[in-house]
Amino acid sequence: MMFSFWEIFFFTINTLILAYGISITLAYLILAALSQYELRKYIQRNHFTDFRNILSSPLTPGISLIAPAYNEGLTIIDNVKSLMSIMYNNYEIIIINDGSKDDTLNKMIEAFNLVIVPFDLQYTIATKPVRGIYKSQNRAFKKLTVVDKENGGKADALNVGLNVSKKDLVACIDVDCIIEPDALLKMVKPFLESTKPVIASGGVVRIANSCIVEDGRLVEVKLPQIQIARFQVLEYIRAFLLGRMAWSKLNGLLLISGAFGLFKRDIAVKCGGYNHNTVGEDMELVVRMRVYMHKHNFPYKVTYIPDPLCWTEAPASYQILGRQRNRWARGTFEVLKLHRYLFFNPKYGLMGLVSYPFWFFFEWLAPFVEFSGLLYFLTLACIGKINWIFFFAITLAVYAFAFFISMFSLFSEETSYYKYTQKRDIIKMIGTALIEPLWFHPRVVWWGLKGNFDLIKGKKSWGEMSRQGFVQYKKKNELVR
Repeated sequence: MMFSFWEIFFFTINTLILAYGISITLAYLILAALSQYELRKYIQRNHFTDFRNILSSPLTPGISLIAPAYNEGLTIIDNVKSLMSIMYNNYEIIIINDGSKDDTLNKMIEAFNLVIVPFDLQYTIATKPVRGIYKSQNRAFKKLTVVDKENGGKADALNVGLNVSKKDLVACIDVDCIIEPDALLKMVKPFLESTKPVIASGGVVRIANSCIVEDGRLVEVKLPQIQIARFQVLEYIRAFLLGRMAWSKLNGLLLISGAFGLFKRDIAVKCGGYNHNTVGEDMELVVRMRVYMHKHNFPYKVTYIPDPLCWTEAPASYQILGRQRNRWARGTFEVLKLHRYLFFNPKYGLMGLVSYPFWFFFEWLAPFVEFSGLLYFLTLACIGKINWIFFFAITLAVYAFAFFISMFSLFSEETSYYKYTQKRDIIKMIGTALIEPLWFHPRVVWWGLKGNFDLIKGKKSWGEMSRQGFVQYKKKNELVR
């Protein structure tokens, strides 16, 4: 029996789409199962850990907290206070004022009694010029160093921090984040106990919108009041509890969130620090550090801590969120392009054979597949080639799977760290999981596509990321009380 060209064409396209759908479904199921297993093991292993031993030990490695700040006047004082309240003995705080145009620097000078001091700065990594280095005249703030520099972007600011830092480990964080007091004690633990040298470690980032923040500390966790922030809560829980936990188990983690990550300083410096030529500098550095270890045949691990250690203010409007996701899409492609030699390269082990292909096919390529699938469906509908029963069955299956993964992530959260304790909050999150595939996910796909198109057009900027500030949350909750 002879088949026409179009019959063969449609059969091929249908088969490819089905194969892609089955592959991504299996991949996410495997990652979810691995994450759940590793999460349980982590909780059991650390349930009776006395972190005071790490706090009091003279062998605990020193940590430099590096936080770039650009136009962060709304939250900078609370953020610095949060960093200074961390329970860890051997650490320093380095705030990099990256040429802010607002009152960020002046607020810090006034609040912490800062003055310019002489400093022998070695430009081990090339950066924009430093205009001045400030220390406090108040000994209560002796851990704090503020660096004022010309604007050069986040990567440049982080590289200045690497040049200034003197400790063995560096914790690169977003200055708008609130760090849990015991965050460093938990983050440093893998560096102390792993049989393989740990070169980097990440922690869970959570959404602080609507939470009560006082004097730079998170005093009460609340579910965000606005729906757009709840969508992001669900996303973050999925990504951190069901994704990165599994990649950490496999030692295939390629991304440590720029919001909070801990690195071996000497390896980061030997790799040349953060890359100025990508907006995905956090992911790119992790990949380059891993490549460095592979090329020198050094054993190593990149780990991940499932404890909620860092809280950040999420974008509260679709316009700002779209800019963020646009940047993430551009950064992902830039990193994949820079390290394309990893693609199915057995020389780099699991990173080349599994991690990189996963990011290529299921992270970067996914928006293109979904959008192409929509165009393909519309074409078939126009020429009357749709089997509607099969279409609705597949659509229902995809929706059910998306809802299942979201509910599984919520289950993992509620049976482990249980941050949202009110029943109404759980009901709201279930409602969020129900409407996310229909309302929020299509926007994420569009932002991903637009990010790649903007990259083709040569866009390199981060985009304006305005915030409301934690003070506003505090005032709102004071009014309620």
